Amino acid sequence: MIMSIMMRNPDDFSLLLGPDVPSRAFTAGKVIFLEGDRAEEFYVIRRGEVEIRSGNRLLETLGENEIFGEMALIDASPRSADAIAKTDVIVAPISEKQYLFLVKHTPFFALRVLRVLARRLRAQNKAG
Repeated sequence: MIMSIMMRNPDDFSLLLGPDVPSRAFTAGKVIFLEGDRAEEFYVIRRGEVEIRSGNRLLETLGENEIFGEMALIDASPRSADAIAKTDVIVAPISEKQYLFLVKHTPFFALRVLRVLARRLRAQNKAG
């Protein structure tokens, strides 16, 4: 059952959002992080929309149950873009420690994150 849910929408990371997972709220227009910031976590969107921007260029608009900020955790580099709340948004931060645990114990999770990265890279290649 879980596998079929995960296969229906590969960008849906709602399974990371248990009732005990802490959340942060940002009002529309607020900065979640800026390009160049140090990364200690990535985020799952519980509610609302987040824009990913580089300079004045909109790279992507993300919605409920999607992730962002994962790339900086993977390569231990500073943030490569800005994340701005497009609407009032609630996000769940996932720490590097939690991320590593998920990758180690649930290989399918790692594959899903890689698929998101590949999709985003392909979209940027077409846009560029």
